[in-house]
Amino acid sequence: MKILSTAAAIVLVSAPAFAGSLSQPVEEPVLAAPVAPVLNFGTDWSGAYVGAQVGYGNMNSDGAVNDSGDGALGGVHAGYQYDMGSLVLGGELDYNAADIKLDNNNGSIDKLARLRGKVGYDLGRTMVYGTAGAAYGEINLAGTSFDENGYTVGAGVDYMLTDNVILGGELNYQKFTDVGGTAGNDVDATTVQAKVSYKF
Repeated sequence: MKILSTAAAIVLVSAPAFAGSLSQPVEEPVLAAPVAPVLNFGTDWSGAYVGAQVGYGNMNSDGAVNDSGDGALGGVHAGYQYDMGSLVLGGELDYNAADIKLDNNNGSIDKLARLRGKVGYDLGRTMVYGTAGAAYGEINLAGTSFDENGYTVGAGVDYMLTDNVILGGELNYQKFTDVGGTAGNDVDATTVQAKVSYKF
């Protein structure tokens, strides 16, 4: 009996110690919200550039001469761009000697120059862009040459081969209305050209 009483006393005394030794619940760690990474492609399209272009064009004439044709053109260009992150703004002037002739040899585009603004999207070493502005053409219709002003719109893609050398391609549409002062005497041309530029 004395042994049982002693054992009971030991159990009662040690019970709080056992209860206190139970492990406390582990709190789950609070995870911080992920921070969106800042994209840095390591390229900068800012700066002046010069280069050359060559390609193909087709033309259509409505009015006094109704015909279409095609031919080659090529020339030089210069421009400036400012890289604002994902957005690139710029302007470009180009000049082309052309040999775009109507099929029946009764008209041609002999020169084509354009002054355009550019808005591009920076994808790193690649940039896609749209362009629009003024166009000048030396246009021959039925043996008479006219200096005409019109407009141009287009799109292109550039690839930065090195920090200074840029390869690209461009598609443009040009429209000249009332050529020679004759209402309805319209000429349009679509050109596609490969370009190489050196960026300073």
